[in-house]
Amino acid sequence: MNFATPLFLFFFLLIFGLRWTLPRLKFLPEWVPKPFLLVGSYFFYMSWNPKFGLLLFGTSILDYWIGRFMDQKEGRSRAILLSISLVLNLGVLAFFKYFFFFMQSGNAVLSAFGLNSSLPVWRIVLPVGISFYTFQSLSYTIDVFRREILPEKNFWNYALFLSFFPQLVAGPIVPAKTFLPQLRSWVAWKELPLREGLLLVLIGVWKKVVIADQLSILPDSFYRSPLEFSSAYAWAAIFAYSLQIYCDFSGYTDIALGCALLLGFRLTENFKMPYLASGFSDFWRRWHISLSSWLRNYLYIPLGGNRKSELRTYVNLFLTMLLGGLWHGASWNFVVWGGFHGIFLGLERLGKKFWPGFFSLENGSGILAKFFYRTFVIFGVVLCWVFFRSPNWKTTGIVFEKLFRFSSGGDPALSSLRILFIAFFLFFIATWIGNRDEKDGSFRKFYEGLHPVLFGFLIGVGFLLGAIFSSESQPFIYFVF
Repeated sequence: MNFATPLFLFFFLLIFGLRWTLPRLKFLPEWVPKPFLLVGSYFFYMSWNPKFGLLLFGTSILDYWIGRFMDQKEGRSRAILLSISLVLNLGVLAFFKYFFFFMQSGNAVLSAFGLNSSLPVWRIVLPVGISFYTFQSLSYTIDVFRREILPEKNFWNYALFLSFFPQLVAGPIVPAKTFLPQLRSWVAWKELPLREGLLLVLIGVWKKVVIADQLSILPDSFYRSPLEFSSAYAWAAIFAYSLQIYCDFSGYTDIALGCALLLGFRLTENFKMPYLASGFSDFWRRWHISLSSWLRNYLYIPLGGNRKSELRTYVNLFLTMLLGGLWHGASWNFVVWGGFHGIFLGLERLGKKFWPGFFSLENGSGILAKFFYRTFVIFGVVLCWVFFRSPNWKTTGIVFEKLFRFSSGGDPALSSLRILFIAFFLFFIATWIGNRDEKDGSFRKFYEGLHPVLFGFLIGVGFLLGAIFSSESQPFIYFVF
């Protein structure tokens, strides 16, 4: 069930109506809306494949009871329980997401050594959102193990925490300490940030159907047959994809955050204008914030973070980003994408020691230093997206050859360039508004100051225009992860 479709709109309006109507019926207990949210979340998830719901429910049962038992144990018993959670959750994730990849890679290695042994290669249907809810569930058991939170006593609360439909299939990855307390303290209707929620949903829909889906024409046609196009087309395609994936993923996040707000829940922020980053580390503080926070808290720091030797710090950075790349998909392209980001983070850290005026971009840094390094960061991120988007190694090689050998071929059509320029114009306007709002809250003051009728009219027009574009809406990119 795609967010940017009329079907989801009808589904959400039903859930929204039940969420706020039932608590106003005095003869019903306060907890009554929770089962409807839970059933609605499972209906949403099982609309892709009913079997996926069994896997999600099994994960909920496993980690709920692991948390409960862990609370009753001490010492080694707690560590054993955590190990069970880690092994089973990561084992299930590895089977569904990486079995084909590992078997195929194993056969390639055996073949390279002249061995005829053939490992079984099965193509397994990947459950939607399994990477997201697995990491979310693991964060709960790890936090309980660390005694950072108390285990949830109500199973249905935990099941809703793991299956809450706005963020279930593509994040953000919400910590239990953020979500579970909100289930115990319901937001009243008069406290509902209605305007903020509606605006977030509208912005997300526009990012997706007006910018991301329209931009997809360039990279889709180029990556299908890169040999047919010129170097100019190649550069246009990779910049188009950089904007497409941002608007697609952050658009999903905005819709998720907006829908959650309209249901009375505030989820964690996932994007913060990443293409304004002053460096690679700053980029990862702005891009997919919930994943980078998860990797930092549950992988990088346990590996030793920067508390060990300098060499160990670089190794930890590289391993964290390498595994972060693998989390995205069962392909060496994703591993290399993560590896390059790890290398860039390491080089940036090293550069701050020897040339702080260039790499740290502090207030004392020169304007030229800031400009050149920001430009380098943007080009580094954009070129890394080639690994992310390419379907295979062969295509990756052709794309880089097109980018740097300046070969001839088909050039972008005027209509494609027009879409690209309009998309970048809308992106820059939105970024400027977002940057101003971050500094002084000017945009929030503007829309909160509008008359309710005018605000409703503008929102209605925005959704109507979004609906016109959404007739050919594509699935969100991160649904496959």
